[in-house]
Amino acid sequence: MEKELSEMTLEELWELFPIFLVEHIDKWADDYKEIEILLQNLFAGFPIHRISHIGSTTIKGIWAKNIVDVLVEIPESNSLKDMARILEQNGFTIMSARVDRISLNKGYTKNGFADKVYHIHLRYAGDNDELYFRDYLNDHPEVAKEYEILKLQLWKQYEHNRDAYTNAKTDFISRWTAEARKEYRGRY
Repeated sequence: MEKELSEMTLEELWELFPIFLVEHIDKWADDYKEIEILLQNLFAGFPIHRISHIGSTTIKGIWAKNIVDVLVEIPESNSLKDMARILEQNGFTIMSARVDRISLNKGYTKNGFADKVYHIHLRYAGDNDELYFRDYLNDHPEVAKEYEILKLQLWKQYEHNRDAYTNAKTDFISRWTAEARKEYRGRY
């Protein structure tokens, strides 16, 4: 009998869902629009500050995981838990939850990744460093290329350890996000 995803250890999940990178795919923009419409419909009646496509799939021309990341910023008057509950009722799974951030996914199955995989990041308005990083890399292709090289180097090293892969990119992301915040002061 196959285990449910919720019954698997972290190591089993990392084995089933390894880090994998692919060349940039233009359809990621269409996949984002599709999930944006779904989120707008699911959250109809709730005030939403902004829904944004984030992550490497937004950066022109670089290799990325075939996963569309979406940032949903809500006013502090909303409850992240209530918003997450709506997503759970519609097939999303909570990946992590803190008081000020909840991340959910869709597209993970007992047989591996589905054709479309989404990560939804619920945050309060203004918790949006990813927007600065995204725009900076798109405006500075030489930095985007450095990021791609770093990701490609880390891919096989951490193929079955998502946390280590993410942690190994943190210094790079923090450095360029700080530069972006200076350059784009007040943009978001």
